[in-house]
Amino acid sequence: MKVLVAGGTGFIGSYLCRALADAGHGVTALSRSPSDTPDGVDSAIGDVTAYDSFAPTVDGHDAVVNLVALSPLFEPTGGNVMHDRVHRAGTENLVRAAEDGGVERFVQLSALGADPDGDTAYIRAKGRAEEIVREGSLDWTVFRPSVVFGKGGEFVPFTKRLKRLFAPVIPVYPLPGGGKTRFQPIHVKDLVPMLVAALESDDHVGETYEVGGPETLTLREVTNLVYEAERKGVTVVPLPMPLARVGLAVLGAVPGFPMGSDQYRSLKFDNTTADSAVGAFGVEGSEMNTLAAYLNLE
Repeated sequence: MKVLVAGGTGFIGSYLCRALADAGHGVTALSRSPSDTPDGVDSAIGDVTAYDSFAPTVDGHDAVVNLVALSPLFEPTGGNVMHDRVHRAGTENLVRAAEDGGVERFVQLSALGADPDGDTAYIRAKGRAEEIVREGSLDWTVFRPSVVFGKGGEFVPFTKRLKRLFAPVIPVYPLPGGGKTRFQPIHVKDLVPMLVAALESDDHVGETYEVGGPETLTLREVTNLVYEAERKGVTVVPLPMPLARVGLAVLGAVPGFPMGSDQYRSLKFDNTTADSAVGAFGVEGSEMNTLAAYLNLE
């Protein structure tokens, strides 16, 4: 199978391209700024927001995986309108190019909570992108993961950056809402085999899978693990959500500040699933990587 991975040189993309190549598939990593790719992986330049920049590259492939994404953890350069441009319009362009190029399979990496009417620009754009995929003519599969962690990921570094943002000169860590927001972190090496399986088996066509890791952790628990792994102490104090809302709204207007009101809203709801679909891929929770093990705490 010839697979084009849009966002193939990113965090998840680099792992997926390597896994597909190891499985014997022909792989093309599409990105705006191609970097080194694993042996056996071709690279191509293209921007999903500019149809003509990548459409010819799609021709001749059997499947497309869309991993292109902006982080929900920080406000993107250009403002929250960029979520619609990249996630919704970019997906629309990829689906169109795949249909025009004779592609049969399309795998979309979405996000837990994706909803066209959701509370944040990121969640709304992801939800609208899913609608485009489902309404197309391709054999599709949608994945909605919780936060993905692993070497090269941003989730663990995010907790450190959050501390620097809220407490640059004091020895305590004021977490919004006391860090009660819950996550279900999934290791990239647990997620990628599921993406490969969705391409290789017809059993996954037309399915939407919500997937999370083997445990649910609050942001406070994640923070404690990260600092414990570095043998550093951290004193967490609650930052009332109304105060966090005002602070992020004000600071979000400062040029270069990476968070804003959308990030406040995202911390108001959990990033978990009550019924992770990893079993559809023959995976047991006990076999999956925990954040503590990744941090060498187990």
